[in-house]
Amino acid sequence: MQQLSATDTSFLTMETGTQFGHVGSVSLFEEGATYDAVLRQIEQRLHLLPPYRRQLVEVPMEMDHPYWIEAPDFDLDFHVRHIAVPAPGDRYQLSDLVARLAARPLDRGRPLWEYYVIDGLESGEVAHYAKTHHATIDGASGVEMSSVMLDDRPDAPPPAPPDQPWRPDAVPSPATLLAMTMQNFATRPQRMAEAQLRLAREMFERARTTSGAGSPSLWFSRWWEQRPRADGGADEPPPLPTAPAPRTPFNASITAHRRWGYTTLPLEEVKRVKHHFGVTVNDVVLELCASVLRRWLIDHQALPTDPLLAMCPVSIRTGAETDKYSNRVSGLVASLATNIADPAERLRAINRSTVAAKLQFQAVPAEALQDFSQFSPPALAAMASRMLARSGIADQANPPINVTVSNVPGPRHALYLGGSMLKHTYPVSMITDGMGLNMTCSSYMDHLDFGLISCRELIPDLWTMTDNLHDALGELSAAAKD
Repeated sequence: MQQLSATDTSFLTMETGTQFGHVGSVSLFEEGATYDAVLRQIEQRLHLLPPYRRQLVEVPMEMDHPYWIEAPDFDLDFHVRHIAVPAPGDRYQLSDLVARLAARPLDRGRPLWEYYVIDGLESGEVAHYAKTHHATIDGASGVEMSSVMLDDRPDAPPPAPPDQPWRPDAVPSPATLLAMTMQNFATRPQRMAEAQLRLAREMFERARTTSGAGSPSLWFSRWWEQRPRADGGADEPPPLPTAPAPRTPFNASITAHRRWGYTTLPLEEVKRVKHHFGVTVNDVVLELCASVLRRWLIDHQALPTDPLLAMCPVSIRTGAETDKYSNRVSGLVASLATNIADPAERLRAINRSTVAAKLQFQAVPAEALQDFSQFSPPALAAMASRMLARSGIADQANPPINVTVSNVPGPRHALYLGGSMLKHTYPVSMITDGMGLNMTCSSYMDHLDFGLISCRELIPDLWTMTDNLHDALGELSAAAKD
């Protein structure tokens, strides 16, 4: 048995009748990545994919974080499913099918994943939709799972069998779980003290290493004055967001229905823009999303005066984790500068905002702060999620952020399943009340694959946003030639 961390548990307690805690991706393969090939591939690698045989066991009354056990009734055929899109099998029919599958919660009585092999595409490709609960993996561990699941060459041999045969666990009784909970409660004061000491030690170390500047904020101000500038100019450090984000049509209560759209941009062109302006790939991704959102809001006569704010997930993995299939993720908030019309100036403003956000993030020991979340009982978090959903507060108050924008780095070399090459992998992420849009991309070989997901009722024309990503990159490319 293995107990979930507080972060892992949060993706379970946030679930309601309209918001779900699973994430996934749609992979497009060359013809040949069949249902039988997937079954064979997973079966050969089950001993290398621990999340696939983990089953959730919840503590009575949600008094403590739940546990993973090895599923006693594991059934691979239940998790791997074979379906098809109707003719002609274009991208709209594929996206509608995936949106409906994404709108279904996972069965908590079984390992928290499903895998769909989708035939019938007019392109002749085979689509695979892998759907896994966020309590099991984050973006980095999802990439790790893909590297295990897929091969580096089409004729790769199967992995070596496990050293020992797999054995399922017996489901612990409620009395056993309560006894373990009482034991955890007894050690809570000691663990709280250890967490406080760790936080104090890390805060001291961070303050001591800020170039003798005293405080992180003073160090940042001095660094900003002396930093190299791509445009040769000088200005004041950008203010970090201190107020709630402005309201938009997609910052409202969500329904259980989803829309999903996908597209691909050339990674080399994104990198050329990045080098020209002296920014990062993440900055360019944020600007592309900002451009799309600005245009969509203008078309709907809903562009706020204040800039939109984006939450960008950040991995806090150190490499010393004992379990690589868990959540080690935090986030930073950056301005999307949607109040600026010029794409080049908007990109520069986004870069200034992300630099400031990263420095603030580095000044706060996110990993140590996460230690304190383990002391809150899951029952309170679950109750809060249900109360917030019923209250409709997302329709009345300004949101803390407007949208999640994430860039997940992937492999630069080709991957294969059953001898068929993986061509694209499009993210299918999650949305929550008050934030009915998520824009995520993943890099693979020489391209960026974008997957946008939204509440079906809040954004009826999601494909307009998706397709406008190409125009947004065209604008930046033209600016990079000036």
